[in-house]
Amino acid sequence: MKKLLIPAIALFLLFFFQHTVLAENGLQKITGSIYAYTDAKTASAKNSFGANAGIIIGQDYIVAVDSLMSAREAQRFIKDIRKISKKPIKFLINTHYHLDHSLGNSEFAKLGAIIIAQENDKENMEKNGAGMLEYAKKNGLSDKDLQGTKVVYPTLTFKERVTLYLGNNKVEVIYPGPSHTSGSVLVYVPQEKVLFTGDILFTNFHPFMGNADIPGWIKVLDQVMAMDVAKIIPGHGPVSGKKDVADLQAYLLVFDRQAKELTAKSQDLKVLVPEMKKALPQRAQLDALIGRNLQMKYLPQGSKPQPKGK
Repeated sequence: MKKLLIPAIALFLLFFFQHTVLAENGLQKITGSIYAYTDAKTASAKNSFGANAGIIIGQDYIVAVDSLMSAREAQRFIKDIRKISKKPIKFLINTHYHLDHSLGNSEFAKLGAIIIAQENDKENMEKNGAGMLEYAKKNGLSDKDLQGTKVVYPTLTFKERVTLYLGNNKVEVIYPGPSHTSGSVLVYVPQEKVLFTGDILFTNFHPFMGNADIPGWIKVLDQVMAMDVAKIIPGHGPVSGKKDVADLQAYLLVFDRQAKELTAKSQDLKVLVPEMKKALPQRAQLDALIGRNLQMKYLPQGSKPQPKGK
């Protein structure tokens, strides 16, 4: 009896562990029609730096939000979508052009999805497109990781707002002004009171500020605070609320003030980064971006690396 009991317990634990891992790593149910990846615990190039992505399921079709960092990552996303719904993926919205949110576009294009982005960020992607795969390699992805990955540009752009009617729901894609990038957008599902922010919001991750309009970003966060939302899917981090929006706003203000003061005295990153870490609110992931942000936004042009999408 004991000999039979031990294997049975082992099988149960294996089953439980496997399904727990799948639950943590798969698409999380946000509402009845919305699912998303959220709250990656170990952000790296292998998992798109912990970037979130998600779907809104309509009466006849699906709208996807962001495509992750490679064809392989996008294939993982599509496989997880298919566990939930077999409806066609008609639209893919790029919240912005950075590679961890858009280098998977090619896999959605193969499915016939129309790729939507704000017109400024289509231009940004076109300017940076030739170098995006090289940036991905420099940031930790191998040729094998990037196998099949191609830069695929949005096919539908807009200036201020576009609305998609899904039969049982609608999706509003809103350009609130320059922020994380010059074309970052919000994806709002008013009936569900759910907002996808892309990298307009980072929760418990240090934000990437290299292509940002900091004053504009702070104003856009004010707009988010005024919206009727119950759940926010940030670009990186867990399902969030308005406290997280206020926290990022405070972080940006502190970073901007301290960076200006410190770089007026020194341009040595070995000095600057530790001082910035002392001043900034603690965040769990991507603290390497502190130095990158200083280089790209606050140090002389000659010391800046080529802009990249993290």
